[in-house]
Amino acid sequence: MTPEIAELSANDAWMMTSAALVLFMTPGLAFFYGGMVRSKHVLGMLMQNFFTIGLITLIWALIGFSIAFGPSDNGFFGGFDFAALQSIGDRTFSEFNAEGGSTHTAIFVVFQATFAVITPALITGATADRLKFYAFAVFIALWSILIYSPIAYWVWNVNGWLFERGALDFAGGTVVHANAGIAGVVLALVIGKRRGWPGGDFRPHSVPFVLLGASILWFGWFGFNAGSAGGSGELAGWAFLNTQIATACAVLGWLIIEWLRDGKPTVLGAASGAVSGLVAITPACGFVSPMGSIAIGVIAGALCALATSIKTKVGIDDALDVGAVHLVGGVVGALLIGFFATADIGTTDGVFYGGEWSVLGEQALAVGATVGYSAVGTAIIALFVKYVLKGRVSEEDEEIGLDETQHGETAYRLSPVGGGATTSVPSQIKVPEEAQA
Repeated sequence: MTPEIAELSANDAWMMTSAALVLFMTPGLAFFYGGMVRSKHVLGMLMQNFFTIGLITLIWALIGFSIAFGPSDNGFFGGFDFAALQSIGDRTFSEFNAEGGSTHTAIFVVFQATFAVITPALITGATADRLKFYAFAVFIALWSILIYSPIAYWVWNVNGWLFERGALDFAGGTVVHANAGIAGVVLALVIGKRRGWPGGDFRPHSVPFVLLGASILWFGWFGFNAGSAGGSGELAGWAFLNTQIATACAVLGWLIIEWLRDGKPTVLGAASGAVSGLVAITPACGFVSPMGSIAIGVIAGALCALATSIKTKVGIDDALDVGAVHLVGGVVGALLIGFFATADIGTTDGVFYGGEWSVLGEQALAVGATVGYSAVGTAIIALFVKYVLKGRVSEEDEEIGLDETQHGETAYRLSPVGGGATTSVPSQIKVPEEAQA
């Protein structure tokens, strides 16, 4: 086996592993979000996330990949050369490999498909309890084609206008998180508040589910970030290490703010802090040192924790803090590259390492372009969903819950006798007389 073939095989193996890890993140996100909603809406949340895997995978194969990674050189849109995954053959996508090697296109397609899947899934937390299922399906289909794929082209395609200007986004701070974060805020604003918010009881129905989901996300995120190196070399190792460090530090940053503000550190806060750190290090993990990742993690954890109080003050019912975690975390991570990037790890130096302020300027431009385009495009799609499709559930259906009204089932149907029954009908089990006393 030649060194070139050996390198390609190693890259292919790591990229397939990474794709599986990233795919596992979407069920993790389902549990993370599912635990935070009320019990009558939990299946609705799980279904929205799981269904996204099916629908967006199909859309990605038919048109999304071609728009995002097609060979067009217009700077904004990849074209249709790869529509229905035609003409990809045995190509290798070395131009998208930060490690400098290559990986087979079929593997690159599925790896990027997992990104395309989880990005609209992130939005589901903002409008929890409120969307009819068919309206949700239409929204994510249009959003994936019209918003996600073009922005992916701008930032990650070598012909994209932001890529050519030097925007740095290793694994999706702008493309995934700032994009989905602002979309969630806009969609929540258009669809409107939940019935009774903010005065009602909207506490999470299962904090253990939240922690389980956050743990799965943390595990899968190593594929998300280290896999974005495009190969199995040293750069993937730096991304892996920085991901772990920043996430751990963000847990601490969030809990410190929560402890000082509220008097008690919470499990929900720890889980949310971990996700905020994962979000913030995503764009930076292949450009900063471990010391930079410490700073990014602490700053992101603290700022995202503080941002959670904004929605009540401005009256936007972003139910599960998609804006506070993904918008704020993604923007913070993308901008801090301008300060903490080091050529010892990546391709350029930030301000703190003697680099030019122009690096920060390009990061700000990428953030502004992403957030601006996504906000306007999402608003148009959301207005269509709300007023043309009549996509919001009625007050009665919201009170009953999405589980029953949209899917005809419930997550928990426990008998009053015994812990393992699966029916709501009172148990007919005969209890011995001596046990009745």
